[in-house]
Amino acid sequence: MSGAHATRTRGARARDTRAFAPRDRTTDTAKAPTAGKGPSAGKGQGKEKGPKPDLATEITASLVVFLVALPLCIGVAVASGVPAELGIISGVIGGLVMGAMRGSTLQVSGPAAGLAALVAETVLEYGVAMLGVIVLFSGLLQMVLGVVRLGRFFQAISLAVVQGMLAGIGLPLMFSQAYPAMDAKAPGSPIENMAGIPGLLTDTFADPQALIAAGLAAVTVVLSFLWKKAPGPVKKIPAALVAVGIGIGIAAIPGVEIRTLQVGNLLASVTVPGPEQFAGLADAGIITAVLTFTVIASAESLFTAAAVDRMHDGARTRYNPELIAQGAGNTVAGLLGALPITAVVARSSANVQAGAKTRISRTLHGLWLLAFALLLPQVLALIPISVLAGVLVHSGWKLFAPEEFPKMWRQDRGEFAVMTVTTLVIVATALLEGVLIGLAAGIVLAAIRMSQTVIRQHLEEDTAKVVMAGNATFLRLPQVIEALESAAESGRPRIRLDLTGVTHLDHACRSQVEQFTAQQRAKGLRVELLMPGPAKQPPPPAPEETPWPSDPKTDWSPPPATTPGPTAEWFYLDTTPMPEEYTPGYSGRL
Repeated sequence: MSGAHATRTRGARARDTRAFAPRDRTTDTAKAPTAGKGPSAGKGQGKEKGPKPDLATEITASLVVFLVALPLCIGVAVASGVPAELGIISGVIGGLVMGAMRGSTLQVSGPAAGLAALVAETVLEYGVAMLGVIVLFSGLLQMVLGVVRLGRFFQAISLAVVQGMLAGIGLPLMFSQAYPAMDAKAPGSPIENMAGIPGLLTDTFADPQALIAAGLAAVTVVLSFLWKKAPGPVKKIPAALVAVGIGIGIAAIPGVEIRTLQVGNLLASVTVPGPEQFAGLADAGIITAVLTFTVIASAESLFTAAAVDRMHDGARTRYNPELIAQGAGNTVAGLLGALPITAVVARSSANVQAGAKTRISRTLHGLWLLAFALLLPQVLALIPISVLAGVLVHSGWKLFAPEEFPKMWRQDRGEFAVMTVTTLVIVATALLEGVLIGLAAGIVLAAIRMSQTVIRQHLEEDTAKVVMAGNATFLRLPQVIEALESAAESGRPRIRLDLTGVTHLDHACRSQVEQFTAQQRAKGLRVELLMPGPAKQPPPPAPEETPWPSDPKTDWSPPPATTPGPTAEWFYLDTTPMPEEYTPGYSGRL
């Protein structure tokens, strides 16, 4: 009987030993393919196999993306205050360089409307020649961030700050493009642009040609919103391309004299930065511009990657390789003096909807852009500028997304405040300042919410009790001081401070509590202080070697605990004698 019992017990212990033994990595690796489909799914499967490409579908998708990208490249360049050729060059780089690199499979990059206002300010202050140096070093910095694996860091930014940033980009973009939409020149800053709208409307209604340009811009905006409701296969044609076609037709009518795009030689527009431009890096303003471009371009690209991943069920974006790819593209763009490049939602969504599955489509779209600009540049000169401005007004509205503000108000009013502050500061000052203030506001909101302290006070015959729970930080110090002073003024000879329910007690609150305790004890009051945290228990004695039992009736259950359990109360006793008038009532107590 005892032998059978011993055998079962030893077997159970043996099984337990095997359960806690170190794993064999070779065995785990061999079994891993059955558990998942990730790149580390097993030996021989280290590289994730992508979907088998359908070349016809990929080519079709690349043509669709090309048609979406062409007016955007030109429009962004015009809005940025640089020649249209630089926008096309950046689009080509976004396809041929970034498109061929690893990171995101279906995301498409190019010059983005979100950076147009920032680029315009930079060009106005430092000139087009310095733009290449700024973009170049922004690209190098992006690559460094990707190499040190900080790509995921951008996902830690508050959503309210991100939406506020996009709204702060979109709102000034709409107002700035209202002027070229009516064949006028924008005054300058976002506030000046907004203030000049009444005068712009007055001048437009007084000029028939400006009215024609404004009408084309309005048609472009309406088409951009409603074209997705067009019947059948017609809606597969990009709305911007339809608007461009209408604009070219209207501009060709005799008597119509609206501004059209001025396009030069694509290769002649390439400007490689020289020693004079690199010397500009000694300017603090240039360094600030580099940092701003880096942060905004990286954030926009990685936020777009997250949005594109939700559009399809294919391979997910690898953020660090994608950040390196974005940096490589911007480095090349900087060397050629072109516009900064980010991932673009409009092109990426068009790529997904066209059925693309691999990087072939986004790479080919860059090839089509290059071929069009080299072989048919005269066609670009027929496009009215007001149509391109209409395309960007629609893009600005999508970035502004006014429906997100009431939605955020309903969901979280604190986050709504952060979102609104970010937007207003960007519009009133600049993009970098707005983002930094938005981040600071988000951190303050998080700190306030994490510092939720519950303080309860009640009085007994001879004791004033203060019970605290939650996170006690310096932000709640006024409430803590008020509770302590109230206990001191109660006139009770004993004060009990129970902080065992506090999950975090920062230095400021701890110092205040300890200082209060010392002061009250010095006045002759008894103060019991129960601090948070587990009690320090003595280490358990080393287990003794016990022979294997021969008697199965032996009780081998663990002995009763000799140290207090987790529910025991731990507090400091004050040995100060009680006042004489309270001594009789406390006999037999503490």
